[in-house]
Order: sequence, then C-alpha cells, then structure tokens
Amino acid sequence: MPQYHSLGKFPHKRHTQFRKPDGSLYAEELVSTHGFSNVYSLIYHAHAPTLVKAVGEPFSREPKIAFQRFLRHQSFEGFHVQPEDDYIESKKAVLVNNDLHIALAAPRKSITEYFLKNADADEMIFVHEGSGVLKTIYGNISFGYGDYLVIPRGTIFQLHFNDSNNRLLIVESFSPLKHPAGTGMLTDN
Repeated sequence: MPQYHSLGKFPHKRHTQFRKPDGSLYAEELVSTHGFSNVYSLIYHAHAPTLVKAVGEPFSREPKIAFQRFLRHQSFEGFHVQPEDDYIESKKAVLVNNDLHIALAAPRKSITEYFLKNADADEMIFVHEGSGVLKTIYGNISFGYGDYLVIPRGTIFQLHFNDSNNRLLIVESFSPLKHPAGTGMLTDN
C-alpha cells in the first residue's frame, strides 16, 4: 500500500501543470533510485534544480585496496583517523567490496561552499562524536551522538557541524538501504 507524505503546496494531481502565483510553471522533479517501482519523491521547485554555478577540479575517491582477498583478523583504530577540514577529503575507506564501502571520517568544517549528491550509493552515517544539522531538499534533520543518518542516493545535501570535533562512520551501499519491516523513520522539521 503506498504511503504519501506531503509538505507545502502541490497540485491536486501529479504530473500536471502547476503554476506559481505569477503564472509561470513550477519545475517538477522525480527523485528515485528505481523509478516508480520503489520509494520516490515528486518535488516541485520554484527554480529549476539543474543550475550549476561551478564545477571543481575532479579527484579520485577510489579506495586504495591494501589486501586483496585476504582473510585475517584486523584491528582498526578508527579514532586515530586524522581530522581534515573537508568532509569528502576526510572520508577514509577501511573496508570495501562490490556492495559496500565502509569509511571513517573526522571532518572539522561544515559543508557550506558546495552541495553533495552521491549518484552511486545510498549513504548511512553513524555519528560517533559531534552534532549538527543535515540539510537536504526534503528539510533539515538535527543530529548528535549515536544517531544514524540515512541519505538516499541522488539526494542533494549539506552537513553543518556545531563544532570541529566530529567522528563519523560512513557506509556507502550500492544497493538501496531499507528500514526493517515494522519500523518507522524519525525526522525533524
């Protein structure tokens, strides 16, 4: 059975003309990982969501594999990951396979100069230390110690931290992350 959640103004019928008070059209965007056959969001924008102000220099985020097919007990001292200013640069992959990338991060600064969108994977962030606000096109979610943030692929977001002391465990899943049956999601508005 479909579940619908709506915020703000929207047309009485999906995929139809929806006009602003001045008569111009709102831009409709479907955000989904599997089209209409799975969870999706239909978003109406006052301004087209495709505006790109600048594109930075590309750099590789491909994890460096230390051991290929090597089964041996390992000990990871995650709190020894060196803090870095930028969230992306602070992510250090520790375990990877074709399904998941598990990384540790210690970002010192909030993401304010750009927005992120992981087009390849859903992200789950566990907050070991720190607090702040996850800002998305769906709204803002406050977070702190012990919280899990699930960010579906394709979601545009920023992370705003309350201070520079942050420790995160990040799981990038190349298959959709789903909540166990019978559980709900907690969100802030």
